[in-house]
Amino acid sequence: MAASSTQGSHDTHHDIFQLIHHHQEKAARLPPIEEVKTLLHHSSRGFLSTFSQKYQGYPSGSMIDFACDAYGSPIIAVSNLALHTKDLLANSRCSLLVAKDPEDRTDLIITVQGDALPVSESNMEAVRTAYTTKHPHAFSVEFGDFQFLRIEPKVVRYVSDVATALFRSGEFSEDEFRTAKVDPIYQFSKPIASHMNKDHSEDTKLIVQHYTSVPVEYAYMLDVDSLGFSVKGGYEGNSLKLRVPFTRGATERKDVKTLIIEMLQTAKSQANCEREQ
Repeated sequence: MAASSTQGSHDTHHDIFQLIHHHQEKAARLPPIEEVKTLLHHSSRGFLSTFSQKYQGYPSGSMIDFACDAYGSPIIAVSNLALHTKDLLANSRCSLLVAKDPEDRTDLIITVQGDALPVSESNMEAVRTAYTTKHPHAFSVEFGDFQFLRIEPKVVRYVSDVATALFRSGEFSEDEFRTAKVDPIYQFSKPIASHMNKDHSEDTKLIVQHYTSVPVEYAYMLDVDSLGFSVKGGYEGNSLKLRVPFTRGATERKDVKTLIIEMLQTAKSQANCEREQ
């Protein structure tokens, strides 16, 4: 009897993860190039790799703050005293790696490969504004030994769902990336997710259960875009991330509230029908 029970539990566990795989594979999400440009636009820190001048050209890495200009090119503020600045002034070729979730290697990871070049005087004011808006406490950029460099992409690469059956990867040229759009809803992720997680966590869980059919034990909203939202959920001690598509696209912040309410009402109605049966 014990062996039969164990086998049944294993089969159920397997079925659930097959269900998760099927759902994630079909779930609507932003086109990869928009997803990548949106994440880069809203990120503020990455891993810069340069060719070391001090150590015989071996690759050298630094954690660095950045902001993006109007076309999505990363802007960095560097001190003339820093080794990576000396590297870049001698050899402008570099890469910038940005991870959506540094604690989760299966989440979206972006690598921008290009040349870090000095910003022209004609663009300086716009670049300074973009950088200080993203980093309002970066007073050091006013020091005389700091300068702005723009990483002009040659190629933008991405990987996601590494080491899983849902593995995705691709790359975009400079022109493709330059003309891609930033999702207009993603900018509201923090206030929307914070509100839902603080005041409506049970509602989020019910929506996830209904629209994914996965019996999550909790659901923590991570971010929102025009096509849906992502959650971190739990199932039998396992942590997992799920994509929950909206029933239709959102174009304004108020649309997200309307859609979530509608989806919650549908989920509650279905749950009530099941209880009455």
